[in-house]
Parts: sequence; structure tokens; C-alpha cells
Amino acid sequence: MRRYILAVAVGATALLPNLSFAERQDEDNSVELVARNELPAQNFRDYLKLFKPRKSLEKTEISYTKTWLDQQPKATGDDHFRCLAEALYFEARGESVRGQFAVAEVIMNRVESGRFPDSLCGVINQGTGKKYQCQFTYTCDGQKEVINEKRAYERVAKVARAALDGVAEEMTAGATHYHTKAVRPSWSRVYKETARIGVHIFYQHNYRTASN
Repeated sequence: MRRYILAVAVGATALLPNLSFAERQDEDNSVELVARNELPAQNFRDYLKLFKPRKSLEKTEISYTKTWLDQQPKATGDDHFRCLAEALYFEARGESVRGQFAVAEVIMNRVESGRFPDSLCGVINQGTGKKYQCQFTYTCDGQKEVINEKRAYERVAKVARAALDGVAEEMTAGATHYHTKAVRPSWSRVYKETARIGVHIFYQHNYRTASN
């Protein structure tokens, strides 16, 4: 009799781990998806938070000074960024920081106008190859473009980066043309003047009047 009881006890002991494993399997398989309308209100609100759009970044505070530019990280970008930085260097490096932003704005206004090439490099190099028939003189004056003033280039590059990032305020009222105060091109008599910043005067192209 003792032998029989001992045999039953040993057999039960051997089966217990398997039964425990089976119970765990049943527990794992018993998880059910909860319908959205069955979620507690607070949990459902937490769930929705996962899909809320991120808050837009606060606009960068900008000061149109060399000190502010020097505090900004080194500017980098693609070919169009480099075209804009180069244009600012040759066209406006001697201008005030505000004036440099204004020149950058004109170039970007041209890209958006539909009456000029649809890229920064396209706008800046328009007419290049025909001496003194280009839009930006430095690209067709027959002289090689060499950047000798590294510090000045680093600064205008930061202006280009900030302009592309939409950091600056609008300051030329949609101008697509400008000239220095030292000259007065014929088109300035028919285009609408929009701003005077630094050594430049800015204009909006009045196509209807200019064609008369």
C-alpha cells in the first residue's frame, strides 16, 4: 500500500510543472483587445495625446547685428543655400545686417514670383554667360569669384541660413528689384519703390506700367 501511495505522489509531482506551464499559456492567451468605446475616459484621453501634433517651435529671436550673427552656429546647407550665401557675399557683404537680409528677401521673392527661375541658383545665375546682361553683376562681369574675406562670408552665410529658415521679418514689401543709392537705372522710374534699407533702394515690379 505504501508503495502505491508513494508512486502516486511521485507521479503528481512530475505533472505539476506541466500543469503550471499550461495555466500560464491560458493566461497569456486570455488577453483580449478592448474596444475603444470601452476604454476609461482618462485612459482614452491619454491615448489620444499620442497622436496630437507637436507644438510648433517658437520663432527665433533675431537681432540684426553682427554680434547676433557671431552667436549663431556655423551655417550649412545644400547648393541653393551656397548660391544665396555667395550672392550675399558679392552683392551685400558691405551692407548692414538688415540690408543683407533685405537682399536675401528680394532673391527669395523672385523665386516665388513665377516671372523668374524657380530656384535660388536659377535666379542668381539668370543671364550668366552674357557680359553685363545678367541679373547679378558679379556673375557676368568677367572677373573670377574669389571669397577672400572669410569672416564676412561666414556672416552672410548665417544670414542666408536664417532667411531660408524663415527667421527674419518681411522688410521689403514683396520687392523683386533693388539698386544702390549711387546709381539710378531706367527701370527705377516705372517700378514701385517699397523700401530704403542701408545703401539699397527696393522696388516691386509693376509689369503693366513697365510694359507701356
